[in-house]
Amino acid sequence: MSEIVIRAENLGKRYRIGERERYLALRDLLARAASAPMRMFARKPSSPNGNHRNGNRPHGDQLHIWALKETSLEIHQGEVVGLIGRNGAGKSTLLKILSRITKPTTGWAKIHGRVGSLLEVGTGFHAELTGSENIYLSGAILGMSKTEIARKFDEIVAFAEIEKFINTPVKHYSSGMYLKLAFSVAAHLEPEILLVDEVLAVGDASFQKKCLGKMGQVSREGRTILFVSHNMAAIKALCSRAVWMKDGTVNTSGRVAEVVDNYLLGTARSACAREWRDPTSAPGNESVRISYIRIVSPEGGAEITIDTGVQIEIGFENFRENINLGCTICVRSSEGIIIFQSGHRITLNNDSRYGFYQVTGRIPGHLLNAGRYSMDMVFGKDQRWVLFHIDSVVSFEVENTGRGSNMSVAPGFIRPLLRWCHSFSEESLLVKQS
Repeated sequence: MSEIVIRAENLGKRYRIGERERYLALRDLLARAASAPMRMFARKPSSPNGNHRNGNRPHGDQLHIWALKETSLEIHQGEVVGLIGRNGAGKSTLLKILSRITKPTTGWAKIHGRVGSLLEVGTGFHAELTGSENIYLSGAILGMSKTEIARKFDEIVAFAEIEKFINTPVKHYSSGMYLKLAFSVAAHLEPEILLVDEVLAVGDASFQKKCLGKMGQVSREGRTILFVSHNMAAIKALCSRAVWMKDGTVNTSGRVAEVVDNYLLGTARSACAREWRDPTSAPGNESVRISYIRIVSPEGGAEITIDTGVQIEIGFENFRENINLGCTICVRSSEGIIIFQSGHRITLNNDSRYGFYQVTGRIPGHLLNAGRYSMDMVFGKDQRWVLFHIDSVVSFEVENTGRGSNMSVAPGFIRPLLRWCHSFSEESLLVKQS
């Protein structure tokens, strides 16, 4: 077993609601030490209960929130670990503690090795310094010599694609330029441990692809990566292990495919059928309100398989008369990737009526591969105006029973049964060489 480079025990972080924690940059600490050297060694009164300085007036728990609580974690050298979970699960707070940006309220964490972090746009650079100066500053903070930084300098600038602006103060950079340089610095200055939060969503598609490729290269070099993302496809492609965080603590840790699938299954809103008998609780608005949605086998059996395909049954109340009414579904993979979208125009001549509609559609057999899928639904007017939209309203499983033709395990989201034919001749069409 490789060496443990990150160990956290019972980490907790409590914030007071409405109060913003001030982070001290390195330049702030240096300035404070220079202006009042003895202040750095003075003991400050502390209160374990988070009391105010003026009068030590206590505050009840209702004024505080635990962003992280009782979180324990071990990461070994060379591991690429994906950190997943809903917004507010504590992922970013954990990275800030590991990066020494904020202190934990409870527990402790030990890190062995140089840490490079990319947590959010604006972290780590001095706005008044140029891009070039910030590269050298970041390298110095990591403990690198000027020679080591200079050796990587041209590669960093080329990757960031900001050669023309490298001598411009970064306060004049756009958010995209800032992000490109920040990621390039974090990835190229060879930290033993790289902490990356969900910042890639700020860049354009080509830059995101470039960054993911670089992270894959870094992981193959044996460095340790802790990667926070809502992109499950990227997590599965890059990571060997996943940690699912829920309500500020570690819910599950293990093989990436298993943890990601369980996370997606746990966050899906339903299984194969949903019904709402009480109109007040049914999803919808003043235009439409859903009564039920069912995903069933067209053959009436209990299993939905590659062979059978999928039948979709939707019932809803329509409250908009005299419009062109339509219903569109969007089928997604377990990673959230759109597989296809299909729509049906229910009324065509501004002849919609107040009342109950039923819509039935069928996904043919040998279109979807085995796996778990979710479905979004949109009701619209005139194929342009959205009346009501709901994400992940239902999820369903397509099984591979192995009973049909061509039923071996195969990759991909779809596996169409194509028509093939062949011919044969004993005479070769290849020109024989003498």
